[in-house]
Amino acid sequence: MTRKRANGEGSIRKRKDGRWEGRIVAGHKDNGKPIFRYVLAPTQKELLAKLHQSMELHRDVELADSGGMTLGEWLDRWLTEYAASRLRESTITGYRCYAEHYIKPDLSKKKLTALTATDIQKLYTYLQKHGRIRKDERMGRQLAGSTVRRVHTMLHRALKDAVAARLIPHNPADDVTAPKVSYKPKKILNDTQLDRFMEVINGDPVWHDFFYTELTTGLRRGEICGLQWRDFDADAGTLQICRTLHTKRGGGYTTGETKTGKGRRKILLPASTAELLRKRKLAAHSEWIFMQPLRPGQPVDPGAAYRRLKQLLEEAGLPDISFHALRHTFATHALSSGVDAKTLAGILGHTNAAFTLNTYTHVTGDMQRQAAAVVGNIMQDLIGG
Repeated sequence: MTRKRANGEGSIRKRKDGRWEGRIVAGHKDNGKPIFRYVLAPTQKELLAKLHQSMELHRDVELADSGGMTLGEWLDRWLTEYAASRLRESTITGYRCYAEHYIKPDLSKKKLTALTATDIQKLYTYLQKHGRIRKDERMGRQLAGSTVRRVHTMLHRALKDAVAARLIPHNPADDVTAPKVSYKPKKILNDTQLDRFMEVINGDPVWHDFFYTELTTGLRRGEICGLQWRDFDADAGTLQICRTLHTKRGGGYTTGETKTGKGRRKILLPASTAELLRKRKLAAHSEWIFMQPLRPGQPVDPGAAYRRLKQLLEEAGLPDISFHALRHTFATHALSSGVDAKTLAGILGHTNAAFTLNTYTHVTGDMQRQAAAVVGNIMQDLIGG
C-alpha cells in the first residue's frame, strides 16, 4: 500500500536548467493525492532556506485544492459568495471598483497560492504614484493614501477568507505596510455659520426637527434616517442606535446593521433634543421618527435629506458642505466645549478614542495648547515666578 504523504513533507532536486527545486506536501485532494507547493533557488543552500520557510508556513495546515485559481478569479468568487452576504450593497459596489481598477490590472493572473507580500507591497507603491484612473490637475496620477488603504482593507478581507477556505496557508496582506491615512481638517460650520444655519431651519417646520437632531447628536445620515420610535426612551431621554437606512437602486430602501460593531450604541440626548422628540412623538402616526414629507408612512429618504441640506445652505448663504460635515460640526464643537475623546467616541460610534483624536487633530491641537497654558498657570502659581 502506498504511504500517504504527510503535510509538510518535502523533497529537493536539481533541474536541467541548473536551478534547484523543492516541493512540499501542503494538503490532499478529494481522491487522496497530495497537493504540492514548489520553491526554486539558484543554489542548494538558498533552496534549503526557502524550503524550510515554506515547510514552517504549511505546518499543521491542510490545504484544499485551489485548482490553479488566480487572484482575479478568487476576488470574483469572494465578492459573489462571501462578501455579498455580509456587507452592504454600497460597500460591495466600492469593492468591485477596487478589484477592477486597482488590483486586477496588475495581479489578476497571479496564482492565488503564489501571491506574496512583496507582490502586494509593489502594487500599493505603484498605486500611490500612478494609480489614479483619471489624471487630476493637482494630484496627477497619484492615488490618495486613504484610497490605497481602503484597497488594502478589501484585499486583506478577501485573503483572510481564502485562508479560512484552506486555499492558502497564510494571509500575505498581514505582512504588508499599508499607507497611513492623512487626516485633513474637516469642513464644518463655525459658530457664526452654525447660528445662521439654525436661523434658516427654524423657518422650515418640515425639516427643522431632523436637522436639529442631527446637529445635536452627530449621527451618520443612514442612522438618523433609520430611527424608529422604539429606539427613543422618552423617560430616560436616550436614543438606541441599532440600524442604518440605505436607498436601493431602482427605488425603495433597506435597513442594515450599523457601520461598525461600536456603531450599535445608546446615547444620552441633550435636554433640548429629548424634549423636541417627546413633543414630536405626541403627533406621531408612524414607526419612523423622521418620515418622508409626502409619504408619512415611509422613512425620510437619505437622498432627500442630502438635497434639502444643499437647499438650506444656499438659502443661508453658507459654504457648500456634505451631509457628513454636520457630523463633523457636532464632533468639533463637542471637543472644543470640553467633551473628552472617549465619551465622544462612544456617542459617534467610533471604534476607539484614538480614531476620534486622529480624525479631529485640528481641534485636539488647540485643546493641547489650552491645556498647556492652564497647567503652566497652575505651576506658576505653585512655584512662583
